[in-house]
Amino acid sequence: MQEFVLHGRPGWGSAIVEAQLAWYGLPFRLEDSGDLLASDEARERMRPLNPLAQVPVLVLPGGDTLTESAAITLHLADLTGRDDLVPGPQAAQRAAFLRWLVFIVANIYPTFTYGDIPARFVKAEGAGEGFRAELDAYARRLWGMAEEAAGTPHFFGARFTALDLYLSVMTRWRPGPKWFGEQAPKITEAARRAIELPAVAQVMERNFPKKG
Repeated sequence: MQEFVLHGRPGWGSAIVEAQLAWYGLPFRLEDSGDLLASDEARERMRPLNPLAQVPVLVLPGGDTLTESAAITLHLADLTGRDDLVPGPQAAQRAAFLRWLVFIVANIYPTFTYGDIPARFVKAEGAGEGFRAELDAYARRLWGMAEEAAGTPHFFGARFTALDLYLSVMTRWRPGPKWFGEQAPKITEAARRAIELPAVAQVMERNFPKKG
């Protein structure tokens, strides 16, 4: 099989897709997108692949381009014919998996899109700080809903899925590991268990290198 090309940035959402490619043992090459938040040049380079200038962007071996991490997650499961990350159509966890996958990408993920640089969306002088505070509070409420639904040791109890890979990355972001440890212990445990898996550990070490 020809290699996939994953456009992303260490520590960004592309790490979720990178972990899946590594898990499946698929051949892939990483292309650093540059800082799409800070660099106009990086955004212009990305727009031909994704008009939103966001990552992850996965270029498939045949040359087609796929964006949106949930779409990539489902496509890779179909492509490999495996159900170890995405429960199959008849699996007991299938409906809940789809629900919470979409919940995360449609509700929680946008709080980073809009909150990373509030001035892109809130133009009134001095309004950005309050907007960001409201977004962060909303994200914490959303994570609380996910925590109520979470099982142990993985999000779906004994069943490991791609959702745990999302958690392994997103618990590194706002509101931060300390908050998750105190307020979302089940989600924290699911993320920790995922990170302990050898294929995932290597990806996490590259994306979130230890300081010092």
